[in-house]
Amino acid sequence: MRFEELLDQVGGFGPFQLWNVALLALPRVLLPMNFLLPIFLAAVPAHRCALPGAPANFSHQDAWLEAHLPREPDGTLSSCLYFNHSQALPNTTLWGAGQSPGQLEGEPSTMPCPQGWEYDRSEFSSTIATEWDLVCEQKGLNKATSTFFFAGVLVGAVAFGYLSDRFGRRRLLLVAYVSSLVLGLVSAASVSYIMFVITRTLTGTALAGFTIIVMPLELEWLDVEHRTVAGVLSSTFWTGGVTLLALVGYLIRDWRWLLLAVTLPCAPGILSLWWVPESARWLLTQGRVEEAHRYLLRCARINGRPVGEDSLSREALSKVAAREQVVRRPSYLDLFRTPRLRHISLCCMVMWFGVNFSYYGLSLDVSGLGLNVYQTQLLFGAVEVPSKLLVYLSVRHAGRRLTQAGTLLGAALAFGARLLVTSEMGSWSTALAVMGKGFCEAAFTTAYLFTSELYPTVLRQTGMGLTALVGRLGGSLAPLAALLDGVWLSLPMLTYGGIALLAACTALLLPETKQAQLPETIQDVERSALSRLQEEEMPMKQIQN
Repeated sequence: MRFEELLDQVGGFGPFQLWNVALLALPRVLLPMNFLLPIFLAAVPAHRCALPGAPANFSHQDAWLEAHLPREPDGTLSSCLYFNHSQALPNTTLWGAGQSPGQLEGEPSTMPCPQGWEYDRSEFSSTIATEWDLVCEQKGLNKATSTFFFAGVLVGAVAFGYLSDRFGRRRLLLVAYVSSLVLGLVSAASVSYIMFVITRTLTGTALAGFTIIVMPLELEWLDVEHRTVAGVLSSTFWTGGVTLLALVGYLIRDWRWLLLAVTLPCAPGILSLWWVPESARWLLTQGRVEEAHRYLLRCARINGRPVGEDSLSREALSKVAAREQVVRRPSYLDLFRTPRLRHISLCCMVMWFGVNFSYYGLSLDVSGLGLNVYQTQLLFGAVEVPSKLLVYLSVRHAGRRLTQAGTLLGAALAFGARLLVTSEMGSWSTALAVMGKGFCEAAFTTAYLFTSELYPTVLRQTGMGLTALVGRLGGSLAPLAALLDGVWLSLPMLTYGGIALLAACTALLLPETKQAQLPETIQDVERSALSRLQEEEMPMKQIQN
């Protein structure tokens, strides 16, 4: 007897599963609110050198500023330099930012801002950029906060993937909630940039538990027929978090209070774990028959399924456990020991890197679209709704593999098309950015569902941890790739699109999991690969005969 047969008896989709999805909705809402928080937290408002005697009204058109600030090649007043001596109007154009005095004959000498900066606080009352002057020469430190955060997520993905396979999904979800709450509160109280970076990195490590645990904990209670529906339904909570972040960011303009607003909901999340069930599938692989029996009876009762004593007896569960029990603790090396798992793991690593790199490269850069940051974030959240519908229809008809490759290809084409759009075609650039965001989100949604179905139960969390590790590496490098515009203005867009295209091609090398039962053991994965190979060889033999 397989676990799917037990699940058929107690109900593979019903009130029990819906209640489980609802209880696990909060982590899905909190994840985008934290992952995309730098859009508001690290926003850089308009700024200029703090100059003695400057007018109180912040305006780049003021005649006083014209005499004290040089112009950039695009005609705007410099945010990072000022004249050593005030100039007579009209102002001189600065063709090389940061050039030394006397670099060009007749060019007025300029200097970096010695007394800090003054910021336009009409849109943001406070951000980490204004708190610690992370602008001009220090702008790389501002981008680095996202990189350090995703580096923490990367480490957490490895740790939570391994530990949740060893100690259980529910217990590690509690660890993720508590540590996210504590570290988030400490981050909001940071007194220096170093303290903020360290605490945000550790917060990323804690939040990784949500990304690794929630999806498998839902899938392992679902039958094959309803996995797609529940997967897409639960992913809509991510979209809700993206949209909610725009509203919260609009209402709270101070970075400390904004950080508190996205951290405090972890407290009710801790209480909700009282009703979250452990995975009976995982319990059986660990030989914990008594606990699995209790959860299965609870599932049957809530779903209104009468269960016979013989079919759900401890003896019957022991037989299932004996078939699926893990002989030794899982390790990341197990993902590469057998040919099929090795192939799956390598392809998933490339695919997840491309998904994360393109998604966060586009999501964290909301400038240059002709809208303010709140409108852009709201629009990016709204476009995710039709992308979920696209995924739902596509995975049911075209399958997981083609959907994954198609959405990544769509994202790559959107990036490529933006390279052809000139600055005068602002509306086209906005439309392509929104279209690319929709494809990136569809690729992200499919990746979670697809990857969870590829790995066996005994290694599912470990496999998700590995792919999430590589994915978060892509997410951590995405903000830094934006700095490539200093080399060539189009290089960041070209990089995002090229990586997405590579990931699309790699996804085509993975096996299809549409309507397939979740594999329980490593042997199940290898047997399914062998049977698939035999099915492909049969038509060839018939032709030869």
